[in-house]
Amino acid sequence: MLPDGFGSITEQLKSGRYLVSTLDQEERKICFSLEQNFSQERMNLTVFCFSESPLLLFPSGVQGDSLTVLQAPEFLSFQKGDWPLSAEKIPDLVALTMGFSVEEDLSWPGLQAGPLFQRPRANVLVVVRGVDSLDLPQSVASYPLENPVAFTLDSVAEMVHSTFAEYTPVVLQLAPSEERLYMLGKANAVFEDLPVTLQQIRARLSQDGSVLTSFPLNSLSRNAEADLLFLSEVQVLHDITALLQRHRHLAKDNSPDLYSLELSGLEELSRVYGKDSPQYRDATSILASVLQKFGEDMYRLYGNSAAVEVVTVKTFEAPLTRKSRSILESKQISNPGSPYNLAYKYNFEYAVIFNIVLWMMIVLVLAVIVIAYNLWNMDPGYDSIIYRMTNQKIRMD
Repeated sequence: MLPDGFGSITEQLKSGRYLVSTLDQEERKICFSLEQNFSQERMNLTVFCFSESPLLLFPSGVQGDSLTVLQAPEFLSFQKGDWPLSAEKIPDLVALTMGFSVEEDLSWPGLQAGPLFQRPRANVLVVVRGVDSLDLPQSVASYPLENPVAFTLDSVAEMVHSTFAEYTPVVLQLAPSEERLYMLGKANAVFEDLPVTLQQIRARLSQDGSVLTSFPLNSLSRNAEADLLFLSEVQVLHDITALLQRHRHLAKDNSPDLYSLELSGLEELSRVYGKDSPQYRDATSILASVLQKFGEDMYRLYGNSAAVEVVTVKTFEAPLTRKSRSILESKQISNPGSPYNLAYKYNFEYAVIFNIVLWMMIVLVLAVIVIAYNLWNMDPGYDSIIYRMTNQKIRMD
């Protein structure tokens, strides 16, 4: 049985507000039991109980995954606020910033409508796994990220490629840790010298112009596997901007470019050393400064007309996998994701196609009826000159 006043304590615990109260010994025991219950529910609270009897409950201030806009053109209006955005909506957000339309409206107040005839020359998205936030003080805006499921920008890349196929825009998607690379358009010529495999990147670290000489390694080692993975990803960021420096003309064409990079070096460092290790702290500080410079370089290369976003996530809830099925399978269902052979979700283009077919059929049916009616009621002796004139008169005329 809780003493008087503890009902409000429970409500304030749930709401995350702090409470100052004077409790006796029995009430302190209840305080600790409440703290244990809420810790089991993973409430972000820190509880301090003192022998002098004051009880202080403060929010712990633990930040979650985040989306940070490093750079953005002036005509892209990102509003500062704490509006959460679902990770699965990030491809729609990138598409909207590049001037494309999406199937479902993005009801998110963080991005305001901009000029109709202006679009950024490039969009750069960097996904950092293994950390929930980075210290990026010069960013435009930052938003909490919810529902951290894996996503790709394949749909946006297809929009860019299909819309600007004649201009062959640069489309680059790269995940160094997985040795995954996808290039379209002029990216094949620009980044043909970009090291892709981990073996190539590590060999690049020992060459001239390596990033190893641009910042102190501190507790990081050149011989440890996890450290080399992190340094390899930093080297890739440096090489991308260096290669674009040689091909500045690509940043001035009429087609927007798309870059999607996924970095998991911090995730590997946290797994090997732990998040309280000096290696992890040094790597986090290095990556924050490298990303800040990377965003500034990309923004400047594209004439202050590039959007650069950074997504930081501790871990994705469900890994993104690609599955294949044999075309010889005997059991074929219309929706592989459902065991009940359900139909696919409603397509927003259905209404347009249905109206086109419906009204075309109505027009054709009415045309057939009108033609048939006129043919049925036609009088050959009245409506046709052939039946009113003999062959001799026709020849004379």
